[in-house]
Amino acid sequence: MATAQLFYTGPKEKTSKETVLFPNRVATEQQSMILVKRLLAISVSCITYLRGLFPESSYGTRYLDDMCLKVLREDKSCLGSLQIVKWIQGCFDALEKNYLHVAVLAIYTNPKKPEHVTELYRFKFKYSKSGAQMDFASTQVNFMNRANSKEIKEASILLIRKLYVLMQNLGPLPNDITLTMKLFYYNDVTPDDYQPPGFKEGGSPDCLLFDGNPVNLKIGSVSTGFHVLKVRVTTESKRMGMLESSLVEESGATEISHEGLDCEEEEENSTKEQEQARRVDLAFSQEEMGGAVKRRKVSEPVSLIPTAHQL
Repeated sequence: MATAQLFYTGPKEKTSKETVLFPNRVATEQQSMILVKRLLAISVSCITYLRGLFPESSYGTRYLDDMCLKVLREDKSCLGSLQIVKWIQGCFDALEKNYLHVAVLAIYTNPKKPEHVTELYRFKFKYSKSGAQMDFASTQVNFMNRANSKEIKEASILLIRKLYVLMQNLGPLPNDITLTMKLFYYNDVTPDDYQPPGFKEGGSPDCLLFDGNPVNLKIGSVSTGFHVLKVRVTTESKRMGMLESSLVEESGATEISHEGLDCEEEEENSTKEQEQARRVDLAFSQEEMGGAVKRRKVSEPVSLIPTAHQL
């Protein structure tokens, strides 16, 4: 399936529930790839729609179980949404080649300090074959016991539902923001000169500095036996409101960790530890990078999306 077909491109009659979005069976690597691509596209669409980044015209409607979802489409009247569709298609290219390790969607407020972020979303990918096979062994994922299609669909719906609940309840973003995306790869299989469409070699640091008091949320994961997708969100604690406790009560699988200073720590260590708490480390272990000791390959967009919150 062409990557562009994963996005809504025009009016379409409502059909039955989640079959519109997900394959009925996930028994082959190709079917698994389609599912992973759609989960990524739906997740990014959910984030941008419910965070108010693009106008209504940039989205089409799809149905998943009992949820009505808004999915990004190629809206020529909105350059920002056109740009992010290109980013996702660039991710698809890297996924198809089994190169992509982590895609990071980041939001920052100061164009002169893009490493200072106010919210970010991480999508981590693993593969059962090719370059990422050793990575799976290291995390003790057993691909011999593949989940059936029903379990995979249930996990996919749960992931999207959790993300929607979070996005609907987070406090608002600042008015003037810039949206960017960083792509990290499996070094041992990715050619040094590879860049997906819409991306260039990244020159910014691997660690981002969070503006404020960050809260990390592990939204969930989906494993098909061919691929694993994990989604994580980092946001400002003030935007959480009463959401944190309700998430923990509703689902023990949603892990939330505060990266803050223990109030009982000695004052002389507070500055250093607070600085460490605000650092969002995008680095990976040597094992995760495929064992090769070399400079981590990073891509960033050719074009950014400024003041996306007002588009």
